[in-house]
Amino acid sequence: MKSSMPKVMHKIAGWPMIKHVITACEKAEIEKIVTVVADDMSDVAETVSPYTTTTQKVQNGTGGAAKSAKGEFNDFEGHIFILNGDGPFIKKETLQNLAKTAEKTGLAVLGCDWENPHGYGRFIIEDDFVTAIVEEKDCTNEQRKITIANTGAYCVSSQKLFGWLDKLSNDNVQGEYYLTDLIAIAAQDGVQCSYSITNEAEAMGINSRSQLAHAEQVMQDILRDKAMESGVTMIDPSTVTLSVDTEFGQDVVLEPNVFFGLGVRINQGTCIRSFSHIEDADIGKYSEIGPFARIRPKSKIGNNVCVGNFIEVNRSEFKDGAKSKHVSYIGDAVIGEKANIGAGTVIANYDGFKKHQTIIGCNVFVGSNSTLVAPVRIGDDAIIAAGSTITTDVKMADMAIARTRQTVLEGHATKYRKGKSA
Repeated sequence: MKSSMPKVMHKIAGWPMIKHVITACEKAEIEKIVTVVADDMSDVAETVSPYTTTTQKVQNGTGGAAKSAKGEFNDFEGHIFILNGDGPFIKKETLQNLAKTAEKTGLAVLGCDWENPHGYGRFIIEDDFVTAIVEEKDCTNEQRKITIANTGAYCVSSQKLFGWLDKLSNDNVQGEYYLTDLIAIAAQDGVQCSYSITNEAEAMGINSRSQLAHAEQVMQDILRDKAMESGVTMIDPSTVTLSVDTEFGQDVVLEPNVFFGLGVRINQGTCIRSFSHIEDADIGKYSEIGPFARIRPKSKIGNNVCVGNFIEVNRSEFKDGAKSKHVSYIGDAVIGEKANIGAGTVIANYDGFKKHQTIIGCNVFVGSNSTLVAPVRIGDDAIIAAGSTITTDVKMADMAIARTRQTVLEGHATKYRKGKSA
């Protein structure tokens, strides 16, 4: 990956790859989850918390990684999955099916019937059991024609797994322990290897930035299709970027080129216009966002609200019916019901040391190019005259004007032009 962080921490639709795998395990109601990490992977441990991690001291292959988890399963009875941390598309149904398959013999592997299995170990199948997995570099010309190949996922009886792992040998060029050797070791115990098959998208692993980008495209297509099936209109789906947890109500309309970070909920009938960016926010019903709006984290937008073009909202709440249509910054504020925030309004929420809150009441009218210096409170039905800088509270139904008085020099425009011409 040419990266300073572990591969499994690279994100797909907002989540690290490993979190997708953990979530699939949770959905499949897997009883115990253990993640194998290297010494310098505290970020992985934090991501998979509260589940246990165990450290593989020496990077000595997939078999060595599985061996390092032995101490976590001393008293466990059942079947143990061995899964790849870079397999974000694995589904609970696939895990459940693999477990049922393992019940037949005590050992099952997950394969995929690839259109082009280049780079994958091939399944050698006899009498509907896998008798070997042959890495591509070791395949004969005939074996290379086999399209059913290994995904790297296993399900093994806990009574057998670690005994078999102890028999793995690292007598190979790489000096590593390979899980694929389990099949031959199990056969020595008279145990045959069952298998189940999944699709290419679900079997996808990620080993490069280009594969990461491809996986993101695949995940985005899955999320978009799911959203549209639930009643969302996307005018140009390929330009909409979703996070794995983005939620939509029915009849939401998404214009082209919008981005949703984690933690976003868009409720029924709302329209998100082009080039809007929304993170960690709840947008109410029948509201209009954008175009070119940015809703930053910890913001809440009510029903029938308009947050228009070039509006930035940060840690703020718009109550039902409030409007801010043009070029404004709303930070650490509560905007009351049916309040109208004029173009060019800035809420100055930061004094260089701390952030402060602004409370704007119901039916307040804030004129264009006003600055509200927090902390400040504007009472219900108040009016802020255009161009004002407000530094103290304004009471209910009052009008505040805070600007220099206008001076008019009669006829001076003509004198000014003549002077310039001369």
